[in-house]
Amino acid sequence: MKAPRKFTVLIERDEEGYYVAMVPALKGCHTQAKNLDTLMKRVREVIQLCLQDDRNGADGIALGLT
Repeated sequence: MKAPRKFTVLIERDEEGYYVAMVPALKGCHTQAKNLDTLMKRVREVIQLCLQDDRNGADGIALGLT
């Protein structure tokens, strides 16, 4: 198993009450949700998708979020 990769996640709350997360290290990597639990699940998913786009087949990467 690969060592976890760590990414900084910036979280803001918009005017409508949604939490919006961005991963500055990965271009175009962002998501949103009504609550933080759902947001963090979506952040992990979108990071996986961004890494797959960048590397074509980066399945199974363990993630550590800061």
